[in-house]
This record gives sequence, structure tokens and C-alpha cells, in this order.
Amino acid sequence: MHLDLSMAGFALATSITPGPVNLVALASAGQHGLRPALRHVTGATLGFIVLLVASGAGLLAVMGTQQGVAQALRIGGVAYLLWLAWGLARDRGDIGEAKGGRPSYWRGALMQWLNPKAWLACAAGVAAFADGAQGIARFAAIYLVVCWLSLACWAWAGAVLQRRLGDARRWRLFNRLMAALLAASAGYLWWAR
Repeated sequence: MHLDLSMAGFALATSITPGPVNLVALASAGQHGLRPALRHVTGATLGFIVLLVASGAGLLAVMGTQQGVAQALRIGGVAYLLWLAWGLARDRGDIGEAKGGRPSYWRGALMQWLNPKAWLACAAGVAAFADGAQGIARFAAIYLVVCWLSLACWAWAGAVLQRRLGDARRWRLFNRLMAALLAASAGYLWWAR
């Protein structure tokens, strides 16, 4: 039981803290509503769990010996974050009228695989808690619940903001702030090692 609480605490600390996936959940719910944003939340959670299990199965060992793989993921992650930031910055703020960029399971999952924060959480979590296949399965089951609830909290906050920000001008300002935060995250990930 003590190990389960430690696993849950680790999962909460890495899932609820601000990051690109959380910011997109917030912005998605603000732009499209809570229900559509939960597709992003579910996809991101399942994408993370697959990444966690793959990490435990040896993906991190391959990355440790093949620097090109890690570098390609870093470049891809930064490029994806900048692409998301650009889309948010250009958004007109018309609630419910966005033509593209609707939340989806696949975008949420892809975002986790290109998210260096997710890779670091997997590496640290697997190293700390996963001792064999049963340990990985146990950690993944706990993480599944905690991650989904954490991201859903961010989406819920976005839905609350949707009611509060009301007009397109305020949403443009909010979206540009979110875009700046995503771009700052990308910059940090690019220059921090």
C-alpha cells in the first residue's frame, strides 16, 4: 500500500503540474467545451500509458545508446509545440466556430510522445517504481487514473474560463497568452539539457 501511495504521489506531481499537454487541455476546453476536450485528455492519458509501458520494456535503453533517437524526439517535440503555439496565436477567439484544431484522441496521444516532460516522467518513474512486468503494470494502472483526473482538472478549468471570458476579444488575448506559454515551453526544452 505504501508503494501505491508513492506511485500515486509521483503520478500526481508529474501530471498536474503545468506543461504543454495541460495547457492544451485548458485551451481546448475553453475553445470547444469540456466534452470535446476530454477526447484530448483521454488520448493524452492513453498515449502516456503506452509510452510508460514501452519505456519499461526497454525503449529508454535504446534511446540511451542511440543519441539520434533522443535528438529527433526533442526536435519533433519542440516543433510540435511551436506549431500548436502558432495555431493558438492565430486563433480569432470565436468560441465554437473554430474550423480546425478540434481536440482529438490522436492529437492528445501524439502530444505525449513528443513531450519531453512525459519522457522524463516515464524514465524517472520506471527507474523508481517498476521492477519487472508486474511493477510496470501496477504503476501504469495507477498512473492511468491519476493522469486522466489531473488533465481533466485542467480541461475543467478551461470550461470555467469559457463561461467567464465570453467574447472573442478576451479569448484572443487568452489564446495568445497560452501560445506564449507553449512557445516558452518549447524554448526551454530546446535550450535546457
